[in-house]
Amino acid sequence: MLPLDQHRAARLNALQAEDGWLNLTDRVDLTPGPQTVGHAADNQIQLSTGPAHLGLIDPTAQTLTPPNASPIPFQPAPGGFPQLRAGTLLLELHTVDDIPALRVRDLTLPRQASLHYFPVNPALIIRARWQALPNPVAQSIDQKGGGPTTVNLTHTAHFTHDGHAITLLATHWKDGKPMFVIRDKTSGVETYPASRFLIGEDASENEITLDFNRAFTPPCGFTDFAICPLPPRENILPFRVEAGERLTP
Repeated sequence: MLPLDQHRAARLNALQAEDGWLNLTDRVDLTPGPQTVGHAADNQIQLSTGPAHLGLIDPTAQTLTPPNASPIPFQPAPGGFPQLRAGTLLLELHTVDDIPALRVRDLTLPRQASLHYFPVNPALIIRARWQALPNPVAQSIDQKGGGPTTVNLTHTAHFTHDGHAITLLATHWKDGKPMFVIRDKTSGVETYPASRFLIGEDASENEITLDFNRAFTPPCGFTDFAICPLPPRENILPFRVEAGERLTP
């Protein structure tokens, strides 16, 4: 697990990267088959930025064919979704629940952000019991910016804090680590209203570290063009989590 200062520096670098969350301009659902795309109104997919006629996008073949040119393939990217640079735009084929969408980033836009934090709270670095479920359980999860989706639950984390026995559901996984979508009594006041995300660290067969000082604002806190899971009922905490990212200093 990275030291906290390095973790926060990496978080800010990722947020401000070319494929981060600060320069998104469009997210448009795609239908099967080739479609014209560009800023002009005569395109089947009209973008808010970029050239009048970017070309012909084919989500099935994962290609973009510029005017009077050969098809250019989208390439795998570290985030898991195919990307293609087209002039000053970074295009991404973003698929959720088997529905493809075109996500567009304008590389000329500024990508500066300031992240604010509660003071470090050692009491909220918790070594929790990490329990594998006998069998995966399908769970419906609501999403901000999208419809419900289904995830497979394989583990739960158990701990006691402030007199409350808590069971957190690991609804998602990021880079091989479990991710918990949480809400608490600071949500909508000091922290982003919908949720915060928390990555579990240093998991063993029976234990996992939940460092709430590393809780962070989801992508929907930075752009309207993201889709973010909302917390299941079990992950809505009945106390204040005064740790991690907050809205203002």
